[in-house]
Amino acid sequence: MSIQPAVVTEIRNEFPSLARQHNGRPLVYFDAPGGTQTTRRCIERIVDYFHRCNANTHGAFVTSAESDAVIEDAHEAAADFVNARNANEIVFGQNMTSLAFALSHSLGRWLNPGDEIILTRLDHDANFSPWHLMAEDRGVKVNVVDIRDADCTLQVDDYERYLSSKTRLVCVGLVSNAVGTLNPVKQIIGMAHAAGAMTFIDAVAGAPHVPIDVQDLDTDFLACSPYKFWGPHQGMLYGKYDLLDRLPAYKVRPADSHPPHKFQTGTQSLENQNGLIGVMEYLEWLAERTGAVYAGPALRSARAEKLHAAIQISQAYEQDLCKRLIAGVTAIPNLRFFGIREPERADQRVPTIAIRIEGQHPHDTAVALGERGFCVWDGNYYAINLTERLGVEESGGMVRIGLSHYNTVAEVDDFVDALAHVARKGI
Repeated sequence: MSIQPAVVTEIRNEFPSLARQHNGRPLVYFDAPGGTQTTRRCIERIVDYFHRCNANTHGAFVTSAESDAVIEDAHEAAADFVNARNANEIVFGQNMTSLAFALSHSLGRWLNPGDEIILTRLDHDANFSPWHLMAEDRGVKVNVVDIRDADCTLQVDDYERYLSSKTRLVCVGLVSNAVGTLNPVKQIIGMAHAAGAMTFIDAVAGAPHVPIDVQDLDTDFLACSPYKFWGPHQGMLYGKYDLLDRLPAYKVRPADSHPPHKFQTGTQSLENQNGLIGVMEYLEWLAERTGAVYAGPALRSARAEKLHAAIQISQAYEQDLCKRLIAGVTAIPNLRFFGIREPERADQRVPTIAIRIEGQHPHDTAVALGERGFCVWDGNYYAINLTERLGVEESGGMVRIGLSHYNTVAEVDDFVDALAHVARKGI
């Protein structure tokens, strides 16, 4: 089951920015891995918060009480999105990077010289540097899982080589933000736990495309960013409650000493938490409008099952778009493609691809496409270990094209034509 073309039109009407034009052409947003467009339900809830109940928390007056309710509702919504056991396992923060650095400080208190951690070359640097810097501070050894050059997938055998009784933490991305690889994280989590290690999953690049069930994954920690799945600029961390409860937190003294509040330092972005609720309302609408029915083990609530159903039907639609995109771009002469390309392996990736055109600097390619109304990224997108490993960092990295379920077949076809023109005619 996939999203039907008529429904795609209704979906696009839910995103006000999709109506924008540039240089007399519709603006095509193929920059989703850097941040998706925002659903109007999120925008309306953010505006409504400022209109109706803008106040700090725990006050003895109505707007403060309403703000407290927003916090509670947002934690419940986020718990449904990742199928956490309870809402107190959700921590909000400025962004995933900030949350990872904060968590690395706390977890570092549990690590000692002689301990080891495992990272990967495929990850965004926000799932590398926080742990690497913590390891330097604590005298902890860092092992790094390599990739297969041909398809930019992890060398899973490296885990067997590195895992030992000394391993305390394994950090890996659900999806590569640069080339779209969907990693076998459940397998990796199982291997880590068998060795007695904790796990941290960076799900930022995966959350818009893959249903996340932290109970099924059994990960200890997982982070994602709502602005990557049609919402506000914010970070979201899941942690098993017993771990969050025992972890030391860097906080001011009057703050609550229990999760999640002990990790949510300072005044929170309550307007964005209200906006996140709007994202969940959009996903509920999408599930109902498409008739999507959740396929999988029972989740924590009926809303959780609707949210997961919406992601599942979006995933099927995006796979079709991605196959079409890859077939089109790989037919262009003098183009280098990075990552999984085979149609039969579509379930091993998300609709994020990376390319280079021979003889063109990636930034020049992106500029030429931007002038034609296509928003794409160039550079390393903070996956600097990967661009260095592939030998493209010093020459400008790659051009990244990323889709969401609000994109269309026509946009994909127009993009392939534009890219072929840029490749053929030059800049």
